[in-house]
Amino acid sequence: MRIISGKHKGRRISAPKNLPVRPTTDLAKESLFNILNNHYYLDTISVIDLFSGTGNIAFEFASRGCKSIHAVDGNFNCVRFIEKVSSEFNFYINTFRSDVFKFLRKTFLKTDIIFADPPYNLEKDKFLKIVEIVFERNLLNENGLLVIEHSKHMDLSENTHFSYSKKYGGSVFSFFEASE
Repeated sequence: MRIISGKHKGRRISAPKNLPVRPTTDLAKESLFNILNNHYYLDTISVIDLFSGTGNIAFEFASRGCKSIHAVDGNFNCVRFIEKVSSEFNFYINTFRSDVFKFLRKTFLKTDIIFADPPYNLEKDKFLKIVEIVFERNLLNENGLLVIEHSKHMDLSENTHFSYSKKYGGSVFSFFEASE
């Protein structure tokens, strides 16, 4: 994987082979950040990266100047890898080794963007549970956005907070906003 833009544009990061992850492709990541750049000044926002895995998304936010990044993953080795790369690149990323659902139920963090990249084989009701908890607990700032990456075979559009989705190959980004 590589960092697409920002201070560390073009830098490659090699994750250990034993991590239980499926990193977001560079093409999909670049497309996602093109969308986010049209909505936010990335150096002024706060982000939570759920199911962070290799830290691919968190590193991209950090390279683009985002100062408040929280990466959450339940796997010790993933968290340790994120901490190692963050140290090498001088990124300030707060890591949490936690079950994502427990984290969401207990956190008092409010943020501008929450990005979630759960395993594609997770049941649909778990994907929707992320949306439910985020909006029940009011975890997004005003004009905040929840982005969930999922398989093209899943449709999350029936949720009342659903705004739109974008498909990139076998992946889809579904965007959720607070209802008016």
